[in-house]
Amino acid sequence: MANPTQSTAPAPKAKATAGFSLPFVYRFFFLLVEPISALVGAYYALFDQETYLQLTHAASAVTPIPTSTSIVLAQLGNLYFFFAINEALVLRSTSDIFVWKTVLFCLLVGDLGHLYTVNQLGVRIYWDIFNWNAIDIGNIPFVYLGATMRIAFLAGIGFPSARAAKTTKAT
Repeated sequence: MANPTQSTAPAPKAKATAGFSLPFVYRFFFLLVEPISALVGAYYALFDQETYLQLTHAASAVTPIPTSTSIVLAQLGNLYFFFAINEALVLRSTSDIFVWKTVLFCLLVGDLGHLYTVNQLGVRIYWDIFNWNAIDIGNIPFVYLGATMRIAFLAGIGFPSARAAKTTKAT
């Protein structure tokens, strides 16, 4: 039997750093630009597979597309879709910086894996900008940009420093 004088409210949790001020460049890139670009990738991997394969590596693209390749592309498209909604919706649903950092760290690991996946095209793919096609631009410099944005976010670049925040609170 519960004591009527005791509160039944849950014990307060340790306060997380919530309600941080998100610089516009991060909000614009992580909540709009990157999810839209992932949806574009999802569209091609799901609905325009021939173009996707031609742009990835024309010399090895086959027509008709084998069923196994079509399934793998559809799975890739599904992952791009997951990436888009995960980033756009999870990050929109919280103002907890720890959640943001966790999600963006996971996506940074994904960036590194994504860059690794094109290594079969040779090391030139990573720097030969004059030979990049549309999919290469999505696979290389856009991933470089996303990784750089994540590293900057995780490093706190663009956020007010703790010292500046204390000074602002004191005044």
